[in-house]
Amino acid sequence: MKQAGFPLGILLLFWVSYVTDFSLVLLIKGGALSGTDTYQSLVNKTFGFPGYLLLSVLQFLYPFIAMISYNIITGDTLSKVFQRIPGVDPENLLIGRHFIIVLSTIAFTLPLSLYRDIAKLGKISLISTVLTTLILGIVMTKVVSLGPHIPKTEDAWIFAKPNAIQAVGVMSFAFICHHNCFLVYGSLEEPTVTKWSHIIHVSTLISVFISILFATCGYLTFTGFTQGDLFENYCRNDDLVTFGRFCYGITVILTYPIECFVTREVIANVFFGGNLSSVLHVIITTVIIIVATLVSLLVDCLGIVLELNGVLCAAPLIFIIPSACYLKLSDEPRTHSDKIMSCVMLPIGAVVMVVGFVMAITNPQDCTHGQEMFYCFSDNFSLTNISISQFQLTTQVSILNISIFQ
Repeated sequence: MKQAGFPLGILLLFWVSYVTDFSLVLLIKGGALSGTDTYQSLVNKTFGFPGYLLLSVLQFLYPFIAMISYNIITGDTLSKVFQRIPGVDPENLLIGRHFIIVLSTIAFTLPLSLYRDIAKLGKISLISTVLTTLILGIVMTKVVSLGPHIPKTEDAWIFAKPNAIQAVGVMSFAFICHHNCFLVYGSLEEPTVTKWSHIIHVSTLISVFISILFATCGYLTFTGFTQGDLFENYCRNDDLVTFGRFCYGITVILTYPIECFVTREVIANVFFGGNLSSVLHVIITTVIIIVATLVSLLVDCLGIVLELNGVLCAAPLIFIIPSACYLKLSDEPRTHSDKIMSCVMLPIGAVVMVVGFVMAITNPQDCTHGQEMFYCFSDNFSLTNISISQFQLTTQVSILNISIFQ
């Protein structure tokens, strides 16, 4: 919302969700036309080995970069949780983001990622879903209790901003699930395109509803001060948010192994014919996690990671490849609605990919990683425990507004 402008951001969120819905159905239609049952085999049959290789690179990079972003989130959120423990020195290296990233990797994400069967992570995914619901409730609560006391930036309600394409990259990152769609389709009883379409419509509608709640509540609370990691905006002395940070950190730790599973599977399919010995399984998993951990220790701004993953990986997987496969396989007339939409999606995806990458590099997001926001340093009132009169509150907000532009 901050990158696109709030009104345009909402419209873009609906548009990206619609394109995601359409392309997920389009992939299954392409599979039916080509007689294939995986994303890789569909692209391989349509564009040969070069297409298969390109898809494999994208399917590796997307979850790999997601692993990096999860490490960044873990370090940012849990470090602030541990700082709230009474008697703990905030400058203690043992509660710093780097140590927490390494510790969580060794103690949790590496052991969980060593599972060979992704089905064993089912209960973990359920826990993540429940925790996400709790986090959403906290964000919605804070827009009411905290939002009115934070001054709004001058450009808060501008319809559109120049960085809208970067926002599309972040949204694409949020919605992409194409690498799993054939697996889910195959798990249906009597799978048909009609049944699949119904499931996708319902799932996408729920997803966009949750995304809009998160985006709207976060932006309405902080407007132009919104960070790539929303929890970076909240003050460290807020106990409710501290609980939310804890839930958030646990959620991404539990989600991390699923992404690692995908990266390992891509390597196994491309280089080892889909089969890994026990020794290779451990070695490849460990190497992937070590590299992801090292990169996340060097990069501390979540926004740029989400943007790059969205424009470089999610955009082609959502916009370009499904459309290109369908256009080459389908014998429908050019005026058919699916072909018209595919012809629109393909060039738009190319623009988002190229322009989004250039803008993400040349015009990166501001990142106040690890710093308390200015509104957390008020001497006269607490943003988390407000018990002052309306007159005092109005006076304080006026002072805050003045201080921004000095």
